[in-house]
Amino acid sequence: MFTGIVEEAAKVIKLEKERENLHITMECSFVGELKIDQSISHNGVCLTVVKKTSKSYTVTAIRETLDKSNLGLLKEGDKVNLERSAVLSGRLDGHIVQGHVDQTASCTEVREADGSWYYRFEYVPAQSDYITVEKGSVCVNGVSLTVVNSKDNSFEVAIIPFTYEMTNFNQIQAGTVVNLEFDIIGKYIARYMERFKS
Repeated sequence: MFTGIVEEAAKVIKLEKERENLHITMECSFVGELKIDQSISHNGVCLTVVKKTSKSYTVTAIRETLDKSNLGLLKEGDKVNLERSAVLSGRLDGHIVQGHVDQTASCTEVREADGSWYYRFEYVPAQSDYITVEKGSVCVNGVSLTVVNSKDNSFEVAIIPFTYEMTNFNQIQAGTVVNLEFDIIGKYIARYMERFKS
């Protein structure tokens, strides 16, 4: 379980294909605190630490993960948003994020707004409960954000300077593919309502 509050945008230092799997090795400032078998969100995807050194750690993404996320598009040197799992005694600063990416979306526009930025994302809904609502929550590349200008297959988010600098949003431009996790509460409500349609 995560909150969508990114701790660090860390660098990919090695990518290694092994049959259908992709081993991703990262450098980050808190590698010394990590343990084997620990869960970390990578651009919103929950992956398990399988190996570590004093300076880096490695996780493995399987075919299902690569098909539903942007992790298969990574290149060495890319920045990935990282968040360790939530501590249950802590504050929920973002929203409830499972680390289970629903699908990807494409950035179609980035607008500067006198010190902040608006990003528009478009997606093809893979399921009827993959929706956004005005002022609701959505997780984009592991970042908990508030939806504005919600449409049937698109939405915008506003990014403040701190988020722009601390995450990989500063690398997103028109055409960039991002990971989406729709709000779990909204998905349950939408699925429940669909079951009782006449």
